[in-house]
Amino acid sequence: MRFDERFLEELKARLRPSDVIGRSVKLKRQGREWVGLSPFSKEKSPSFFVNDDKGFFHDFSSGKHGDVISFLQEVERLSFPEAVERLAAEAGMQMPAEDPQAAEREQKRQGLSDWMDLSQKWFAANLRRAAGKAAREYLERRGLPEDQWERFGLGYAPNDREGLKNALIQRGAKPGELVEAGMLISPEGSGAPYDRFRDRLMFPILDARGRIVSFGGRAMNPDDRAKYLNGPESPLFHKGATLYGLPEARRILGAESKSTQAIIVVEGYMDVIACQRAGLPAVAPMGTALTEEQMERLWRVSSEPVLCFDGDGAGQRAAYRAIERALPLLKPGRSFRFSLLEGGQDPDDILRDKGAPALRQAMGETKPFAEVLFKREVEAEPLDTPERKAGLKGRLRQAAAAIQDKDLAEQYRREMFERFDALFPSGRNAPQSQRPQQGGAGGRWRGPPPKLGQTAEGAEAMQSLSRSIEPVAAALAHGAIDDPERMDDHLEAIASHGFGDHALDGLAQELVRLRFSHVGGGQTLDSAALRRHLAASGHDALVREVEKAAAKSGAPFLAANAPLAEARVRWSQAFDALTRVAGLEQALASAKSNAEQAFDASAFSRLKAERDALRRAIKTGTIWEDEASS
Repeated sequence: MRFDERFLEELKARLRPSDVIGRSVKLKRQGREWVGLSPFSKEKSPSFFVNDDKGFFHDFSSGKHGDVISFLQEVERLSFPEAVERLAAEAGMQMPAEDPQAAEREQKRQGLSDWMDLSQKWFAANLRRAAGKAAREYLERRGLPEDQWERFGLGYAPNDREGLKNALIQRGAKPGELVEAGMLISPEGSGAPYDRFRDRLMFPILDARGRIVSFGGRAMNPDDRAKYLNGPESPLFHKGATLYGLPEARRILGAESKSTQAIIVVEGYMDVIACQRAGLPAVAPMGTALTEEQMERLWRVSSEPVLCFDGDGAGQRAAYRAIERALPLLKPGRSFRFSLLEGGQDPDDILRDKGAPALRQAMGETKPFAEVLFKREVEAEPLDTPERKAGLKGRLRQAAAAIQDKDLAEQYRREMFERFDALFPSGRNAPQSQRPQQGGAGGRWRGPPPKLGQTAEGAEAMQSLSRSIEPVAAALAHGAIDDPERMDDHLEAIASHGFGDHALDGLAQELVRLRFSHVGGGQTLDSAALRRHLAASGHDALVREVEKAAAKSGAPFLAANAPLAEARVRWSQAFDALTRVAGLEQALASAKSNAEQAFDASAFSRLKAERDALRRAIKTGTIWEDEASS
């Protein structure tokens, strides 16, 4: 029995691989993956990985790789239909009925698919013939060597109205079949069908299972009306559900089981090819904005796909259109990040001019969805009157309300209003450093614009409002990242009190989690591995801020020439001081809350004096002098 691909994709989307596989293999959480002993071979050290975000398992000991369906086939020796039926029952999906007409359609589809394969071979042969000279020269100018043509299935359609048609008819094709497959155009009225693609560099378009379903062609004639031309909707090809380059992107993601790389969406065929050559799992929509179906496909591969656009006005407008379409669909674990390339370059330009490392670095510099959403609303109109500021707040409220997941919508509402308050802090409540400077033109704020690129009225306010991390707390966090073993005697205290600055609480919890998971699993976690984990979990920007703030602390345990044993002792002394402050704060608060009971004023004063002295030592840096004398 053959199954419609949409049915299979929906089936897999409803089931977590770790749940299905976890019934046969004892799995343990490790970062964003699950790990266990191989069910296919005898081993003592776990090398079997399951990734829910990407929907696959990978077994390093045997080399086996697949999804939940192939896992059941392998482990329980089920046939493909039996495995699908088992999973459909678990997912609460009704099996599709046996349909003679559906079987006939599938047989017809297979026939059309055969002609697509032959078309690709014919195009590929023509690329190497005399007629393909201009296409070869174009690829040479774009820096794509000949040894890569076959990898991406490239070819050339000659400037001949019936070249492909005649070649396939000689192999037994009927013109009507080729029209239905989108390879020929049937003129209105009368006339014989003719080739759709002529004088074009050809890119095969594959479905999720790696079958050719259509083609895209780039015109070699600069005067051609359509620079790029895609095949039409057909029994094989649904534009709104197809992503160019998806099978290869999945292979790149699956090649490194422990990779946390997200799938990347770029704007064109050559950009996809450039990224994939650089080892980046990129795809592209079919020349239009991302559809809801395409977004669902992306989320089955990555929880936060990266949408890459040119950094110019057109690229930003495209990013904003993607935001509009994605907003209602966002859920916990389903969002996007944005990569806005600067300098008018696209990924293909960067690879050709600067190489693969530069392209990977550019693609790694991303902005979260909420930041780009806020930027979109801020840039909608000038914010120079109370009415326009109120309009911004209304737009932010509406944007958050568009999210169908109520819990996430509430989080976005709070996030947007916090950014709004940061942009326009209350003059009465804001610290002096956040109030307007006198003498500025039009009462505007002075200073450089913030990262969000806000208007001149709010630029300095946003800049000054960004509270710096407390330097000593930053030094403790920085020291823990540089030498994770420093945390081992203090893990519970870090989990309870962090590093003494609430801005670092999330980072502290992540460090504790990673340290516990690796020490408990008998694994090593050096600074480089820890930084990779932190970057993958979205803490890279905060780590950079921690390093900047720590440089102001004067912490001796961060000195490059500090002996390791001495640095660890000094780090522990500083951490104990901050923990003592937290304990004193708690004791004072408890004393205040129980004031109606027996109250020892002198004890309260001693506690308060000790707390205040520690606070001053931390703030002024004399804590390091205290350490040296202890």
